[in-house]
Amino acid sequence: MPEERRLEEQLISQEAERRLSNQLDEAEQIDVNVQTDLFKIVQGQADGVSLSGKGLVFKENIRVQDIKLQTDSIAVNPFSAIFGQIEFNAPVNAIARIVMTESDINQALKSEFVQNSAKNYDLNVEGEIVRFEIQNMQLSFPENNKIEFQGLMTITEKGKSRPLGFTARFQPRIYANPIILESFDCHQGEGVSLELVLALMQKVKELINLPDFTWEGTKFKIINMEVKQHHLILLVETQIRQIPPSISEITN
Repeated sequence: MPEERRLEEQLISQEAERRLSNQLDEAEQIDVNVQTDLFKIVQGQADGVSLSGKGLVFKENIRVQDIKLQTDSIAVNPFSAIFGQIEFNAPVNAIARIVMTESDINQALKSEFVQNSAKNYDLNVEGEIVRFEIQNMQLSFPENNKIEFQGLMTITEKGKSRPLGFTARFQPRIYANPIILESFDCHQGEGVSLELVLALMQKVKELINLPDFTWEGTKFKIINMEVKQHHLILLVETQIRQIPPSISEITN
């Protein structure tokens, strides 16, 4: 009986891996493990699903060096599960560990998703509305648990526009502790008022301490961040509806 159960898990998991591979631009390695047996699948149940992968490339050339994900016990659509499409009857809680390199992150910062999400912002500077538009973003890890962010933006103030560059250095989020902004320096800009710098610093603090982000319709809550050997390691909570995602979720 145990051998039969392992075979069922293997067949369903292999088909889920095949479907997921077909929906990625590139993948060095993918492993899906559906923890169930035939009796549970017929009843629409599974103990959980785990997923691990290396070198996964999604649309817009967003790359993940390494990912490990584990769901809670789940209620599934039994018919689709037999064919490797793990559809959940309700959103399922999952924990994921995601590793990205400096190169991965900087490539993602150039993607249409990020450019559209972090483009224009308005600041209230002593009653005057100042708009800034981010033109370029670059991230680096000068040492363990230190993140340096360099940006070039266009500031529009009283109908006049001018370039402004800045460098911000901060410590990553560690569980309950927020991200700490250690320094903020403006350059490549003349006549920048102290009030504008302070408003920019406050906006940067708000942006880097956002508790969650949404990608492809799925919300991710960042629990912990760690910078180690030029890699960013994220521990996130999320809710997912199926593995692999549907074609419509990927293309919309």
